[in-house]
Amino acid sequence: MTKPLIFPLDLPELRFTATGGATVRRTILPCGVRILSEVVPGARSVTLGFWVAVGSRDEVPAGTNGDGSHSASLGSTHFLEHLLFKGTPSRSAFDIAVAFDSVGGEHNALTAKEHTCYYAKIRDSDLPMAIDVMCDMITSSVLDPSEFETERGVILEELAMADDDPTDVAQERLYEAVFGDHPLGRPIGGDESTIRAASRDAVAEHYRANYRPEDLVITAAGGLDHDFLVARVTDGLTRAGWDVTHASAPVARRSTVVRTLSQATDFVSVARPIEQANIMLGIPGIVATDPRRFAQSVFNSVLGGGMSSRLFQEIREKRGLVYSVFSFASSYSDAGIAGFYAGSAPSKAPEVAKLMMEEFLRVAESGITHEELVRAQGQIAGASALALEDTDTRMSRLGRSEIATGEFNDYDTMLDLLTAVTVDDVRQLAAELAAGPVSLVSVGTADDDALRSAVIRSAS
Repeated sequence: MTKPLIFPLDLPELRFTATGGATVRRTILPCGVRILSEVVPGARSVTLGFWVAVGSRDEVPAGTNGDGSHSASLGSTHFLEHLLFKGTPSRSAFDIAVAFDSVGGEHNALTAKEHTCYYAKIRDSDLPMAIDVMCDMITSSVLDPSEFETERGVILEELAMADDDPTDVAQERLYEAVFGDHPLGRPIGGDESTIRAASRDAVAEHYRANYRPEDLVITAAGGLDHDFLVARVTDGLTRAGWDVTHASAPVARRSTVVRTLSQATDFVSVARPIEQANIMLGIPGIVATDPRRFAQSVFNSVLGGGMSSRLFQEIREKRGLVYSVFSFASSYSDAGIAGFYAGSAPSKAPEVAKLMMEEFLRVAESGITHEELVRAQGQIAGASALALEDTDTRMSRLGRSEIATGEFNDYDTMLDLLTAVTVDDVRQLAAELAAGPVSLVSVGTADDDALRSAVIRSAS
């Protein structure tokens, strides 16, 4: 069996060949900036990402910390994601937009719970422009006060749009319920009150504290030359005023010590005058580095990962109770969550919730069949192969490997680890998950008492 490749933080140069002949290289500049690339033979595009390992979980209520420093107000990470597109001393917001639009490129950003990523996809010949613009954005945003107020309005509209989506509402409430007082339970984008309360000074301090050479990870995948990427990034950061020759080690990765979660509540009901009841069930899951994560992928596939899954077959195909039903899992450095979703007529919601819980417990008690195991392994292997046809996926794989786990799982390595999963591995993991506290969220007009009774009776 091939093994995952470790990314040590004290190794300045690393090079290996991945599945399909792709060359992967990593260079750590003296200042701590990490630059990773995956050269894909025949690719004519490049996806470029600039990452910082700071997300919504790293925010704390505005104020002064015990060491006298000021903490970032809630929502600052998401606020900053917007503002970095709004201009530097040498480029206006319009200039940044034109730079990518004029070459047919895509550029955007995402804020997650444990990282922020600014990314672009361009033709290989347009990579120099993308590097220059993104180096400028990351290092030299002016955080213009008028733009700050404009973006406050934009973010409030973004939050309002999400609040109109009952699935988004259910997911946010489920995270709050399962994670309790853990910062992973907070919404990534903040909420209306925190965005209205955010100050430019707090966001600017968050920028200065976290957008430093030792925090920056740059990943690129597609048709490129690694040495050119390193040279162009070095030049771009130098022109922006960063001293790339100053010796500084990359920041340490997050602790992976598992944190016990304290459930906030076992039931949340959000009344909405909508046609469907949106139901989510959630339980504490496993962390991102847990070796059982491949067993979790199989468990998720069998239970609710496709049209042949148990939830889909039992609740939609056999009974016609729903249009959408699925399971999901998200893993972070020190905690995780696993859950199930369905949307149904309010009158059918208790029955649907009961069936979801029963199917979950059936896996925990009796396991899965060998046929289901093989089918799930095939589904995951095939979907992974198709995803790797896209340079976006390869760029993201590099970033997450460097920031989150510190190891790179090549496709062949992933296949070995996946095919090593056994029926008993899945049953044991499901049994452990089933022993955790269950939280139920309903958005719509379902009967709350009937919903709670259905889940509690199933769980007992």
